[in-house]
Amino acid sequence: MSAQRGRWGVVLFLTVAVALLLACSIVTTSAPPTAPTYDPTKAALEIQATFVSMQLTQGAMLLKPAAETEPPQPAVTPPSPTPEPPTAVAAPPTEDIEAKIQSAKVLVYENTDERGIGMWVQDALEGLGMDYTQTGSYSGHFMEYLNSGMKWDLIIVDAEDKDKISGEFWDVISNRLARDKAALIAEVWYLDRESGGPMGRILGGCGVRYRKDLPVDDSVYWWEPQHPVFNEPNTVLPLLHFSTFWGNQAGDKLMLGSGGDATMLAGLSSMPSSGEGVLATCYGGRVIIQTFSDHDYHQSDIIALWQNYIHWTLKNHFEALK
Repeated sequence: MSAQRGRWGVVLFLTVAVALLLACSIVTTSAPPTAPTYDPTKAALEIQATFVSMQLTQGAMLLKPAAETEPPQPAVTPPSPTPEPPTAVAAPPTEDIEAKIQSAKVLVYENTDERGIGMWVQDALEGLGMDYTQTGSYSGHFMEYLNSGMKWDLIIVDAEDKDKISGEFWDVISNRLARDKAALIAEVWYLDRESGGPMGRILGGCGVRYRKDLPVDDSVYWWEPQHPVFNEPNTVLPLLHFSTFWGNQAGDKLMLGSGGDATMLAGLSSMPSSGEGVLATCYGGRVIIQTFSDHDYHQSDIIALWQNYIHWTLKNHFEALK
């Protein structure tokens, strides 16, 4: 409607303009000869140009909003959020091995109590903050505990003094190894007297055998220096320094036998040598056999080493129970 009104306005304007031109033409003819000559053709062309210009301007005004206005866009519905997958419920963690080690049931026979030279195995356990049952040198009490209904996680035989755990003791301990998967640490200096008896069952299952007596102490070298027995929880250096306490029957030498899974960890030679071993682990790491005497070496080294023995054997004991 506004466009139509515009066109009528233009026509009206042109009509008025033509009338004015005609009137001017009449007036001009009567003007003095000195007045400028009016050219009707030129005036008509100027009016036509003005008309065209007005049409273009009006057309531009009519088209401009259409050009500047963007066509309406269809409404865009945002995509529905992808539902997150349900969070998996984590399985309850298994009981920590270290916590089990701390609460382990430990039975100890340590026969240096009457000699008054120190109970280094007991010191090692207390340093770890562990509870234990200690029988000292009372082998009868030790047998009673072995035969009780208690399931011991670790049995320690520290027969360093010249009293011995022998014969039927090893039968009961061997049964515990098989039935309860118990751990065992045995410090024995008298395998020359025991290897042919019940102790031989344990040695055979381990994969080691007695070779020769060790009359006096000597330096002990690590043959497997990266093994956890020398590094967890303590780093312990080879026992190259010693102070002789036992003037004879200091220990025994071991060699690998047939069967078993023994690893010879340390010996009396700087490099692994058959028949020179004094420390072995076996039964899947649940057993350690030591054939040198603790008190021939520095107390701090021995206590740290025993703590590693305890940690290693108990860790493997609890792994075997899974």
